[in-house]
Amino acid sequence: MIQPQQLPVPAIIAIVGAAVLVLLIVIMIALRLRRRLKRVRKLNERDDDQVRYAFIINPSKPQAEQHREHIREFCRAKGLTSIEFIDTQLDKDGRACALEALDHGADVVVAVGGDGTVRTVASALSGTGHALGIIPIGTGNLFARNMGIPIGDVDAALLTATSHGSRHVDIGRLSLLDDRKADHGHAFLIIAGIGFDAAMIDDTNPKLKKNISWLAYFVGGIKNLFKPKYKGDVTILDANGERHTKLGLSFRTFMAGNCGQIPVFSLMPNAIYDDGILDFEVIDTSGGILGWANLFGDVVHQTITGKAGSSPLSTNSTIDQIQGVSAEITLERPVLAQVDGDMLGRTKHIRFSVERRSLCVRVPEPWPVDATGVIPPVAVL
Repeated sequence: MIQPQQLPVPAIIAIVGAAVLVLLIVIMIALRLRRRLKRVRKLNERDDDQVRYAFIINPSKPQAEQHREHIREFCRAKGLTSIEFIDTQLDKDGRACALEALDHGADVVVAVGGDGTVRTVASALSGTGHALGIIPIGTGNLFARNMGIPIGDVDAALLTATSHGSRHVDIGRLSLLDDRKADHGHAFLIIAGIGFDAAMIDDTNPKLKKNISWLAYFVGGIKNLFKPKYKGDVTILDANGERHTKLGLSFRTFMAGNCGQIPVFSLMPNAIYDDGILDFEVIDTSGGILGWANLFGDVVHQTITGKAGSSPLSTNSTIDQIQGVSAEITLERPVLAQVDGDMLGRTKHIRFSVERRSLCVRVPEPWPVDATGVIPPVAVL
């Protein structure tokens, strides 16, 4: 009688491992689908806001025209008849489009694009009381993620943007003080910075970014690992009105954060988008590759522990963080600056500042009612 052959132990382990992996994937998909259905059900229960909408669209984004038609069909089905579409152009950014929309009588301005479109539209809406809606179709969509706005689900994002439920959040400003032609500070909703981070973004290939998303920034970063450090005088004004000055500060990068969470990592664990405070982070390394390796460990340490600062094991890197309402920096030589991934060019004299809860954003989860049954007056429109 022929005995059936038994599978070798490694093969059995491999099969079991593959089965477990497939099961985990199925569970993750099921949970994601369940969350989506629950989210859509909640959004459908919200009251439609029958006001005038302006949709600011970045036509360079993939499938922008399909999204435009999708929005038309959605509004038609919802009975939203007072809508307008305004496209961004090379000489007309989201800020200019949003100002045009307000001039036309828009009540809610919806940014249809990535973080660049969102931040420039937000720049115009800050302080006006008009709500910002977001349909995230960019690469990173970092601000939308921090706000809990659905990614990859246009209908859910549209339901969020066209129904009652908002939060007031801070908006940061980076002003180029040596640019005499500037008439406003450049808005940022996530992180603005000078030095290594800006050079990394500037050297990132746009085509590569479209293909591998935010991972493309690592390629840009490698190109700038061994560039000279930057040096300047820094004055930070804290929430109590006290000034902290450091002369001749040497650093790789200096950043100001409104939201500290990026894909996978936490750059600024203490950053809160509605506390009226910016988180300033000074990063430095020494010792070549060893220093950068230590810095990566610092970021991982922050991500795991949720605590800002360097890892206790770091020897060739530092992450110093301080909170404040503004920071002014005068540099020895011009340095690249960026806001939410958009380049501003080189500068030697800049100021970071914050506008507390000046931006109203339509979100899936608005501020809850407190124990007394009162909704915070600065939180919901």
